[in-house]
Amino acid sequence: MFDGNTLLDKTPKKPDLIQINLVGLRTIVTKEVRRVLRIWVQTIVPPAITMTLYFIIFGSLIGSRIGEMGGVPYTTFIAPGLIMMSVITNSFGNVVSSFFSGKLQLNLEELLVSPLDFTTIIIGYVAGGVARGLAVAALVTIVASFFTDLSVVYPLVTISVVILTAIVFSLAGLLNAIFANSFDDISIIPTFVLAPLTYLGGVFFSITLLSPFWQKVALANPILYMVNAFRYGMLGSSDIPLSTAFIIILVAVFGLFGLALFLLRRGIGIRT
Repeated sequence: MFDGNTLLDKTPKKPDLIQINLVGLRTIVTKEVRRVLRIWVQTIVPPAITMTLYFIIFGSLIGSRIGEMGGVPYTTFIAPGLIMMSVITNSFGNVVSSFFSGKLQLNLEELLVSPLDFTTIIIGYVAGGVARGLAVAALVTIVASFFTDLSVVYPLVTISVVILTAIVFSLAGLLNAIFANSFDDISIIPTFVLAPLTYLGGVFFSITLLSPFWQKVALANPILYMVNAFRYGMLGSSDIPLSTAFIIILVAVFGLFGLALFLLRRGIGIRT
């Protein structure tokens, strides 16, 4: 005897896109974190060694001659800047190398034809960059504690700034990887844009040392706001109003995310 309910029971269910995207997100994040941990000698150790040299040269040797800056010992003053420098370079470098490798090896085609939303793909790669940035930040903070006494005045500000900064430069690394056509292309931005902006972003000095004209020029550097906001969270002092710094950082986060999402949806730099 024919039962209509039997036919209804055999009707395939629609896939749960939310569940699919959650599984996809977890997979991408797991892959990125495992990649960082698998080659930890290349991803975690070098920044710690580099920052140790910075503390020895600029902190111990030169800092003893400079004395105080911003009302604190020079070594203490540069510590937040050096931590932020490590976050910026490693968050950026992790995403640009990972995403471009996937594009070069045609692994991204599998993501593009999958039911994953482009937002999920972006968040997954960015999470990997943030994880590496925070891991390196923690290690550099431990290194800094051997050279100066560090205390966090405003923990919430400190944590929020370092996470948002890692997100900003993870997104920037993703954009670089999208437009890059060779391994040479992924080194142009870090060398000719990121490095100058970082060194001129108040890592080693207060902008109050500059003339009024160059102070205004320095305000065009977005890294200046991130470094000073992080320094405010750790030391309680900043050359930039905290509210202004957070506005700049949040605008960068949403602006870069929107641009990355637009490029992926249009297939720019991905589809040939």
